Amino acid sequence: MPGSKVVLVTGASSGIGRATADLLQARGHHVIGTSRREKPGEAPWTWARLDVTEDASVMACIAGVLAAHGRIDAVVNNAGLVMAGAVEDTSIEEARRSLETNVLGAMRVARAALPAMRERGSGTIVNMGSLAGRVGMPFQGIYSASKFALEGLTEALAQEVAAFGIDVALVAPGDTATPVVDNRVRTVASQDPASPYAAACVRVVAMYEKDERAGVPPAGVAAMVTDLVEGRRRGPRYVVGPVGQRVLVAARGVVPGGVFRWGMSRYFGLRR
Repeated sequence: MPGSKVVLVTGASSGIGRATADLLQARGHHVIGTSRREKPGEAPWTWARLDVTEDASVMACIAGVLAAHGRIDAVVNNAGLVMAGAVEDTSIEEARRSLETNVLGAMRVARAALPAMRERGSGTIVNMGSLAGRVGMPFQGIYSASKFALEGLTEALAQEVAAFGIDVALVAPGDTATPVVDNRVRTVASQDPASPYAAACVRVVAMYEKDERAGVPPAGVAAMVTDLVEGRRRGPRYVVGPVGQRVLVAARGVVPGGVFRWGMSRYFGLRR
């Protein structure tokens, strides 16, 4: 189809990634959706195995797309890992696992795709952030850290590649009704009843899960990503999600830090 793009979507087996891949394919683009393990059932797009934490897997996947289509017009870095647990209850290895997926994984895929994009003088990279990348979320500190880092990486990359005709943006969803509720990884120490954080962690994570199950459908995030891929939007960062959460993030920039932290702690029942 005229205007059809070759788009790689990571983490496309479910949730936001699946909704995005489905919508882009329905819009007439050729989508290569990836997942680390199993092939999604009855996907309308092409599937490829990709583990964003492995250099060889990323390079092989990108090489396969280029061999089959001759180009990659857009990359949607959606693959992610949500980890819960107090910072003290998170081992360095567990933190490394989260950062490998959420930050270095996106970086690996972008680095692999950029040479072909630079050669063509065009391309789009969309990184999937989170409202947790603007507000530090208790008992999801490592997840917040990874999304904060992805914000900085995206902002820097956008400036570096603009001269080559490449657009880079970050989409930051709030609570979205996806399988993330069931796929959340809990640190080992956080599951030990002897942990001084155990009771608070269980309570706060239950609050997260309740809000996520009642979250907005992933279709809104998919529509935003599609606008970016198709060039109807160009900009560094877009927030998608419930109005109250978007207001919270906006308030983060204007409310005094101590007051904001007091409000967050009160909401989660973590006051002294």
